Amino acid sequence: MLFLQSSHSANKKIFMGRSEQARRLLLVADQEHPNSHQSSDGGVDCNSSATGFLLFTAIVAATCSFTSGYCIGYSSPAEYGVLADLSLSMAEYSVFGSMLAVGGMIGALMSGKTADYFGHRTTMWIINVFFILGWLAIAFTKVSWLLDLGRLLQGIGIALTSYVGNIFIAEITPKNLRGGLMSLNSWMTGSGVAFVYLIGSVVKWRGLALIGSIPCLLQILCLFFIPESPRWLVKNGREKEFEGVLQRLRGKKADISPEAAEIKEYAEFIQLLSENKFLDLFQKKYARPITVAGLTGYTFYMTNIFVLAGISSEAGYVTLAVVKILSTTLAIFLIDKSGRRTLLMVSAAGTCLGSLLTGFSFLLQQDHHYWISVLALTGVSVYFVSFNLGISGIPWIIMSEIFPINVKGSAGSLCVLIYWISSWAVSYTFNFLLEWSSTGTFIIFAAVSALGFLFTVMLVPETKGRSLEEIQASVTSVLR
Repeated sequence: MLFLQSSHSANKKIFMGRSEQARRLLLVADQEHPNSHQSSDGGVDCNSSATGFLLFTAIVAATCSFTSGYCIGYSSPAEYGVLADLSLSMAEYSVFGSMLAVGGMIGALMSGKTADYFGHRTTMWIINVFFILGWLAIAFTKVSWLLDLGRLLQGIGIALTSYVGNIFIAEITPKNLRGGLMSLNSWMTGSGVAFVYLIGSVVKWRGLALIGSIPCLLQILCLFFIPESPRWLVKNGREKEFEGVLQRLRGKKADISPEAAEIKEYAEFIQLLSENKFLDLFQKKYARPITVAGLTGYTFYMTNIFVLAGISSEAGYVTLAVVKILSTTLAIFLIDKSGRRTLLMVSAAGTCLGSLLTGFSFLLQQDHHYWISVLALTGVSVYFVSFNLGISGIPWIIMSEIFPINVKGSAGSLCVLIYWISSWAVSYTFNFLLEWSSTGTFIIFAAVSALGFLFTVMLVPETKGRSLEEIQASVTSVLR
């Protein structure tokens, strides 16, 4: 287990063996800000209250995640309507469902560089263009290829959101609020899935697609009123804007000098290093953070699960909608108290249990007792509660915290790519696996969750209560 050290001492480890210029930089910083690294927990004393402007900025940024959740959940309530209206086979619909993941892979490859070049706020505008074009293609299609194209465009938007939405909120929030505010992305994603589940029982699939474009239009307008990430600004040499934005986010009366000093010192050091290329990520020093940032479920085809389990789709979707909203809300309040690692272990254990209960219900299905359906719904609910408490959001939070600025773009793209490759495998094969063995399908999910639990125990570090600079310095220096 990695025991995170203070930002100051970790930075000194990184500087060892580097240029004389880098070492002089740290010494000068010590003389100019002798107390800037000290606080009761060993980091910069930047514990701040949540200002109205900070909350507004985080909520606007997290709106992309609401649309992402809506896209992810869309294929479940739309399934039978699309199959009937467009006369698609189950194999063709599986292609439609999996095109979201194919788009995700494409978006993953461009996410880091796009955000690094254009900035996080501009990238959010680009994301909404992909979402709106995707929804329009789906809503007005009369042929399957246009349906698939719309899903592909949505996948690109979701992949960009997976990277930019989390990185942006991580970079604008103080360390004592970062976990809770970053959980907004997970909450918004869960709310998007819950919303499309709720209205999907009464609105037809084309109407659902048009409704999905409304949050995109609202966010496009609200993006005019939020700033760029302060860390992106300082990385790109816009220091005057950086200080002004940081002051607005922390409040007019807040003393931002310790936090600003740490951000500048770390950014100045990173500028002395060459920006890493994609292949450089496979060096030993980045092995741990790359491995940690990558864990993923069955939200794509819930209608099939309900039908096989003998559950009313309306009752099932309403139950899951309530479960999703409650569990993601709970995660917001727990993440900065319990810690990322603890919640991730609880989440992995819970998804394993939920999958086993669901698989067991299918095994007993020949008995035709009503309690078998109840057991299946209970298993699915346990899975979703557990998934939303940790696995749905915490890997993205950790990804946003552990990578240094010079590799964040490439490393983030790699992590998002790994996520979408696994999502494609799940979304494309899920229906075929159910036809093979409904019980066996959920046993496989349970086994993957069990491996996720062991993975978390052995490799995932705790990052709560640390500044980004402190976490990044510690994680990359521990393997030197």
